[in-house]
Amino acid sequence: MSYYIHKAHNVSILLYHYVCPAKYRRVIFDDSVDKALIQTCKEISKRYDINIMEIGTDGEHVHFLIQTVPMLAPTEVVRIIKSITAKEIYRLCPMVKKKLWGGNIWSVGYFVSTVGKNNNENQIKNYVCNQGKEYTKLYQGQLKLFE
Repeated sequence: MSYYIHKAHNVSILLYHYVCPAKYRRVIFDDSVDKALIQTCKEISKRYDINIMEIGTDGEHVHFLIQTVPMLAPTEVVRIIKSITAKEIYRLCPMVKKKLWGGNIWSVGYFVSTVGKNNNENQIKNYVCNQGKEYTKLYQGQLKLFE
């Protein structure tokens, strides 16, 4: 669950639902790529004020439920996630390069929506968790980094 983030001059609870498609909508996400994505996202959460609460993949795109602080714009959050995960996925899963060309994992576009604290948060959380043809829960939990 989300929680209030207390900073020096503000208190916030900002939740976003992001959808990031793979380049050319190629199906690149399998178990090994999912593991690399999760590990990279855990490291991003440690380094930045980005709490990645849920991750769900559906072969050619990824859903994220993210809590962050007001100092980071939604475009900056997606830029950080897409750039760092792309480098790490290519490094850890070189077979992805065979499915893609041009050096990009992510499509240029993405979807972002704000998520409300109460009912809407639980609905989006369940939606993200249930991505894919089979129920696949990749990462659930909250890294309490902002305390």
